[in-house]
Amino acid sequence: MTHWSVERLGRKGDGVAISGDARALAALTLPGEVIKGEASDGRIASPRIVTPSDQRVRPACPHYRACGGCSLMHGSEDFVKNWKVSVVQQALRAQGLEAPIAGVHVSPPRSRRRAVLSGRRTKKGALLGFHARASEVIVDIADCHVLRPAIQDALPLLRELVIAGGSRSGELSLVVVDTPAGLDVTVTGGKPIEPGLFQALAALADQGDLARLTWDGQSITRRAPTIAFGRAQVVPPAGGFLQATPEGEAALVAAVRDITRGAGRVLDLFAGCGTFTLPLAETAEVHAVEGLAAPLQALDRGARVAGLRRITTEVRDLARRPLLPDELDYHAIVIDPPRAGAAAQAREIALSQADTLAWVSCDPVTFAKDARILAERKLDIVRLYVVDQFRWSPHVETVAEIRRN
Repeated sequence: MTHWSVERLGRKGDGVAISGDARALAALTLPGEVIKGEASDGRIASPRIVTPSDQRVRPACPHYRACGGCSLMHGSEDFVKNWKVSVVQQALRAQGLEAPIAGVHVSPPRSRRRAVLSGRRTKKGALLGFHARASEVIVDIADCHVLRPAIQDALPLLRELVIAGGSRSGELSLVVVDTPAGLDVTVTGGKPIEPGLFQALAALADQGDLARLTWDGQSITRRAPTIAFGRAQVVPPAGGFLQATPEGEAALVAAVRDITRGAGRVLDLFAGCGTFTLPLAETAEVHAVEGLAAPLQALDRGARVAGLRRITTEVRDLARRPLLPDELDYHAIVIDPPRAGAAAQAREIALSQADTLAWVSCDPVTFAKDARILAERKLDIVRLYVVDQFRWSPHVETVAEIRRN
């Protein structure tokens, strides 16, 4: 077998291994390690560790080697935290940018309140869990170290839902959210609802004390699964976007509050159902813009609480129709685009008189590209917060304070 030296980790957490002039990716390895294995199509499928890194630890999860949900549990906590910071810094450097790191948040184990599980009915029951790495195979999980206890405890019930409404030829997607009112479960890809299945699903929802069960768009509702955004109580759309952990959300909101402190009028772009709008409205007037109507309707209903300043909303596809410079006259702008970034909106902001931005991102590469557009018009990153909600995965989020120079 060929010996390889792991030079560094790539963006997705795989080791970049070298042997002479050859390079290959090796999963579950760390920089500085010597490994054995044969490369095929640029990957070493089953690397054997010859010389382990002193940053290597024993993964706590019994599903770790098969499950694709985590890929960095074999690295120490300090190593993973520092590596995620370096991913952000490298993405910025690739665009000729740098920024001081103002703080790093890492969400604790078993804190994921929102998870997307996959399920499939089998001859003997059901598989429920996450996909194996780079595979459509579902790894059946019994004990997950990222899920909150309420979701973990509900896994047997969720399997019963898969058995009741799944088919052996298709895969179900289950978006599960732990809310103060109970679990909110949204299932897609199941059998069409007919009276018998409706009764079976309703009985399971009662048995599991689910707050809400939504089956391929049809609601089997028991009570409202409310989430607190500041003082407001919001019922998000079924299956809608929500920050993965309460701790991570709190870190993002705290950074955005700090950056926009003192602003009397705030623009919130890609506002969703009010993660930032509603807390900011405790001290500022906010205009919230979002591409989908349902999240803004949830935001509007949640805004009916005493003590908030004026909130206005606008449904608008910001990728196709970004706000123009004369529409960006606010004391501060908050923007939280999807993974693809917001290049079109960044160009309009760069041409405007906007001088204070809180830019939230879930992808360092697209953020760095957007930040480069702003930097060309003297909008510079003053400080950067790194937020790790997806513990043990390669995903990392940032909040940047950007001001006009």
